[in-house]
Amino acid sequence: MTRALVLLCVPLAIPSAWAQGARGIALFEEHCAQCHNAPGAGSRAPNRDALRQRTPEAILDALTTGSMAPNAQALSLEQKRTLAEYLAGRTLGSAASGDASAMPNHCTSAPLGDPLKGPLWNGWGVDAGNSRFQPASAAGLDPEQVPKLKLKWAFGFPNATSMYGQPTIAGGRVYGGADTGFVYALNAATGCVYWSFQAQAGVRTAISIGPVKGGRYAAYFGDVKANVYAVDAQNGSLLWTKRADTHPLARVTGAPALHDGRLYVPVASLEELAGGNPTYECCTFRGSLIAYDASTGQEIWKSYTISQEPKAIRKTSRGTQLWGPAGAAVWSTPAIDLKRGLLYVATGDAYTAPAAATSDAVMAFDMKTGKVAWWKQLTSNDAFIASANCGTNARNRSETCPDEQGPDFDFGNSPILRTLPDGRDIIVLGQKSGIGWALDASKQGAIVWQHRVGKGSALGGMEWGSATDGRLVYFPNADASYGPEQAGGLAAVMIQNGERVWFTRPPPVKCASERDPNCIQAQSAAVTVIPGVVFSAASNGIMRAYAASDGRIIWEYNTSRDFTTVNGVAASGGAISGPGPTVAGGMVFITSGYTALGGGKAGNVLLAFGVE
Repeated sequence: MTRALVLLCVPLAIPSAWAQGARGIALFEEHCAQCHNAPGAGSRAPNRDALRQRTPEAILDALTTGSMAPNAQALSLEQKRTLAEYLAGRTLGSAASGDASAMPNHCTSAPLGDPLKGPLWNGWGVDAGNSRFQPASAAGLDPEQVPKLKLKWAFGFPNATSMYGQPTIAGGRVYGGADTGFVYALNAATGCVYWSFQAQAGVRTAISIGPVKGGRYAAYFGDVKANVYAVDAQNGSLLWTKRADTHPLARVTGAPALHDGRLYVPVASLEELAGGNPTYECCTFRGSLIAYDASTGQEIWKSYTISQEPKAIRKTSRGTQLWGPAGAAVWSTPAIDLKRGLLYVATGDAYTAPAAATSDAVMAFDMKTGKVAWWKQLTSNDAFIASANCGTNARNRSETCPDEQGPDFDFGNSPILRTLPDGRDIIVLGQKSGIGWALDASKQGAIVWQHRVGKGSALGGMEWGSATDGRLVYFPNADASYGPEQAGGLAAVMIQNGERVWFTRPPPVKCASERDPNCIQAQSAAVTVIPGVVFSAASNGIMRAYAASDGRIIWEYNTSRDFTTVNGVAASGGAISGPGPTVAGGMVFITSGYTALGGGKAGNVLLAFGVE
């Protein structure tokens, strides 16, 4: 396809900016969608799905010097770059400089062996129940050693801005990806690089390692174009790839869960960022969970979080067709309940009203068949579109918006499955509402307890991951919208009854004004626990370790600075959100830099800490 087909029309009006992580969608919907949302292949303008197959360089070239340049005169160069990177799903320049072959710190070739032996942090939650608790034998750290942690090495991801792929540690290697689409395998002790693999778009998921037929091991992950990959964990060669969902705004953000030769992949989307456009046919995406054969990639089953297919509902006064029901994306990793043969997922909000009963809910799926066993909705009537055109005070409120905007109380947390001392199995997770929940796994999600940690909001409450050591549950609070005095905080509550044991707010930091990003210390990133210590990072880039007994801060490190890297790439840290630190073999690994959902300071570094 020639560049002449790219971005054929760009209206002249410049819209107000979205939050930083949503600028690309806002620009596309306000400037390009009236020509490029056409579903038919016969349209002269390629639709969004077709544009997503192009490189960012090709799109930028069309906007700046190609045939689309006259139509894009009203856009700044920065806006053109933002559009190009959004449509392509990865950053400009990533293909040219990201390959490991261009790096000077190659590891000496060595067989991988069995990566599942020895200390490891595999996938998102370290165990099938997503506890994010690393036992002492695997952590190799105790509370007395944590204050002595020092930076051992730093690795720079070329051209990355969002380090939203959580590091996996297996077989003495670290596996991780970023928004460039590159995934790397590094030596955990030194940071030397074994191999790289470039996906078709940014890799937001943690990586899961497991065996495949033929005696090999694979690294499994997804990208923000909803592609799923299995690559050889030894050398990075592609074993198979599948597209989980053909919806143009679908993506995979939750790490695949791996068990007994099956890979369980959750699917989310960004359609709620598009629905406020008066010409967008809102909305048609449904969240889903897919089971693949881990060795071959063959789809075994696919189940939707909303059972009803979207149907045409009505047309707006402008003639835009509206659809529904839609939404209930699955942003996080499923928890595996082998006792009951179930998978637990947490869902996001609805995009259309009335909100589906399975939105903002915990759902249980049969592992063998994908059949929905039960669900428990925890916030009803949450139909939400993330657009200024849908706000209650919008001047020209779009008819594509829900009649009443919901509070946007998604679940970004993965469900955590734990057994209480009395033998009951409970599912624990935090919500953007600011409430932490415990549900009874044997009673179809009946509420055991609830505990309010923060006020909650679209950027508040618990965002990406809570944790438990089996006695306490640790809920990190974001609440970025409420200013420096109320943003952040880490709560510890009893897992049996939800009673609070302690709550620690981040200490004040120096900043120029309350609008200085350093002042807002939202703790939206996932937390991690080892015996006696909880690790939690803040959106200003500071990672802290807390005493699990009373919440005292026993160690902190500011990652928001420049680093000298082992691979010679210029690198700096920034905001920390999404993934949390991972701990194995006496080392702590954390990525720094986040400009995705919710915005934040860019960064492109992976940091490795150990004790002197």
